[in-house]
Amino acid sequence: MSFPGGQEAAPQQMDFLLDIPLEITVELGKTRITIGELLKLNQGSVLELDKLTNQPLEIFVNKKLMAEGEVVIVNEKFGIRLTNIVSPGDRVKGLS
Repeated sequence: MSFPGGQEAAPQQMDFLLDIPLEITVELGKTRITIGELLKLNQGSVLELDKLTNQPLEIFVNKKLMAEGEVVIVNEKFGIRLTNIVSPGDRVKGLS
């Protein structure tokens, strides 16, 4: 990385970026219901989502789509295996 005046940024000067926290969100699907339907929900209710079981999950970083993946189980916990990373060009297009 170059700065005005021809100075180069040393890699260790950029290490502070590695500590910036990011919010990762995985979206299983969406649905739309009325307030009346929402009020009728109770324990055991099922909400049908718009995605099929074989469709990839969407992974967002700070609310921007960054990847797609599938659910895996790791040591009895849910995880996500990344199956597709959104290209840098497509990420830039998504910013507008």
